[in-house]
Amino acid sequence: MQLLDGRKIGVEISMHNIADIKNMNPGIIASIAAIGIFCLTTGLSYPLFALILDSTGTSIGLIGLNAAMTPLGIIVSSPLIPLLVRHFGAWIMCVAGLCLAAVLLVLLAVLRDVTIWFLLRFLFGVAITVIFITSETWINQLAQPEKRGRIIGLYNTIAAAGFALGPLAIAVIGSHGLLPFLVGIGGILMALPIIVMARDHLPEFDDREKASVFSFFFMAPLLLLAVAAAALFEQVVMSLFPIYSLRHGIAENTGSLMLTVLIVGNVLLQVPIGWLADRYSRRYLLSGMAFGTVAGCILLVWLIEGSILIWPMLFVWGAIAFGAYTIALIDLGDRFSGALLLAGNSVFGLMWGFSGIIGPSIAGVTMDIMGPSGLPLTLGILFGALGIAASLMPLSKTNRIVFSR
Repeated sequence: MQLLDGRKIGVEISMHNIADIKNMNPGIIASIAAIGIFCLTTGLSYPLFALILDSTGTSIGLIGLNAAMTPLGIIVSSPLIPLLVRHFGAWIMCVAGLCLAAVLLVLLAVLRDVTIWFLLRFLFGVAITVIFITSETWINQLAQPEKRGRIIGLYNTIAAAGFALGPLAIAVIGSHGLLPFLVGIGGILMALPIIVMARDHLPEFDDREKASVFSFFFMAPLLLLAVAAAALFEQVVMSLFPIYSLRHGIAENTGSLMLTVLIVGNVLLQVPIGWLADRYSRRYLLSGMAFGTVAGCILLVWLIEGSILIWPMLFVWGAIAFGAYTIALIDLGDRFSGALLLAGNSVFGLMWGFSGIIGPSIAGVTMDIMGPSGLPLTLGILFGALGIAASLMPLSKTNRIVFSR
């Protein structure tokens, strides 16, 4: 069997990316651009809110409970999105979500009361849900099947870059005063006109079509497990990896740099993962990435004590773990359309919200009981289960298979 030439693959991926962008539907370009800009606002908000509450003397427990309001908003609103979209239209709902997010940031900037912030952050989760579900559904609906992997990879790359730039903005401008809020609001005001101008290129979903959000749990259980694993990985690592590194005697700034390397790997490797998903079996690709993440959990325990190999391992580890979500989103678009696609994206949002609440809690308790090794153990067990499931069962069950695997 002939070995793959890495340089040749790299050139081919780059040439495909250039061609894909030139020939991409304007609605896809608008959705990706808008969501990327909005992700900067979202990525900025999490550390900003925590730092502000901490500066007011709020306890860590109350800060964590307050932060849980956003994923709670995601959980509560996700099942309602298909109904609202059928009634009002996807475009109107997305614009309303962006406007609501901007208004909420204004209120959060003015009203520095932790009690009021519980409601405001819950509503912020609702706004985020509307924006992401409609945008991801548009992208998947408009993507050509043979290019869907690269398009979804590009989308996740830009979204991840936006999330990464948010905390960087806080590092540059600080968390004091109105400036960080103005940056966040500015991001929304940049995203809003992109969606407004692209209205004619963005599809609506026939209000005669109906699909139950809850029935989707039985149609694609493996996809939902992949989403839950990727979401839990992101939430656990972002929340607890700095503590994990500190418990191993690593300086705070070095631990932050490690987390940055993990995020950068996630940003840079999603397009190659999408390219692979366009060419090879997604089921076995998902299984390989799941077991690769388990291998990363094992290597983390060995390398965290000072090996220089920790840096390339983190770079790849974050990318293949989050790549589970990329694969799930690609396969969702290939196998479902219309109301079912919208319902699937809503369930993805629901799974993300649940993982955002329970993930850090489970890993935190495990770390309390077993010490720092509880973090890689929690992630390893979940991704091991995903790898086994991907090896044994199909990605999804539906009569409509657009792009056969």
